[in-house]
Amino acid sequence: MHATRSELLSPQPALFYQRSGNEVELFEQADRFGMPVLIKGPTGCGKTRFIQYMAERLGRKLYTVACHDDLTTADLVGRHLIGANGTFWQDGPLTRAVREGAICYLDEVIEARKDITVVLHPLADDRRILPLEATGEELQAAPGFMLVVSYNPGYRNLLKGLKPSTRQRFVAMAFDYPQAAAESHIVQRESGLDATRAEQLVALGNALRHLGEHDLEEAPSTRLLIHTARLIAAGMDPRQACQACMAQPLTDEPVAQAAIMDIVRVHFADQAQAPANRRIA
Repeated sequence: MHATRSELLSPQPALFYQRSGNEVELFEQADRFGMPVLIKGPTGCGKTRFIQYMAERLGRKLYTVACHDDLTTADLVGRHLIGANGTFWQDGPLTRAVREGAICYLDEVIEARKDITVVLHPLADDRRILPLEATGEELQAAPGFMLVVSYNPGYRNLLKGLKPSTRQRFVAMAFDYPQAAAESHIVQRESGLDATRAEQLVALGNALRHLGEHDLEEAPSTRLLIHTARLIAAGMDPRQACQACMAQPLTDEPVAQAAIMDIVRVHFADQAQAPANRRIA
């Protein structure tokens, strides 16, 4: 029996995402009413994966912009370029998303320059418009357009942060690292590591997160746990994998690295040389 056209156009997302609450339903309702979404949470807790999952679930094209201090309004909106036939206008990722009815995701938005938020304001309220001063256009967002921004609250300081007038335009979601059982399942699913070792690795991650509150600039993310798990599943000694994927990326301080490795040895004291397990389905 052949699949219907609707079945072909609306497949289940192939990208794996472990739900932790009602974030999927909340995102879908925000999309339904044309509301922009703000997601805050620590680095590597699944914010970007969630946006990718939702774009696939909704059948939308996704434009992702990694924000930084040098990102200009022109980088986001577009600029005039010189070609063989003279000057021409080239849309930026935000403008393309507005025209196409796609999702535009601004990752770590507080790292962007302040003039970026001025561009976002008319898109993030009931007007849903994008004025293009360089061309004289005023674009009405196409149906399906959605603005999503994210940031890590741990990076906030007196010089960086979203103004209340900006924050109040968004539906906000707070993300955190998954609960241990859920994170263990994610690690297994993404790496092929067996359940016992995945649980050990998550326990290690949580122990280091408590250490991170005092001695590390940033706690180990779920992403780092997955990287570590993949090396272990491929046959690497767990302690070596933790050295390469946790101790070294988390800090350059020898004392802090030694403290991390002491905790690693405690968690993998009996498993360091055990054979890697096969990949799970």
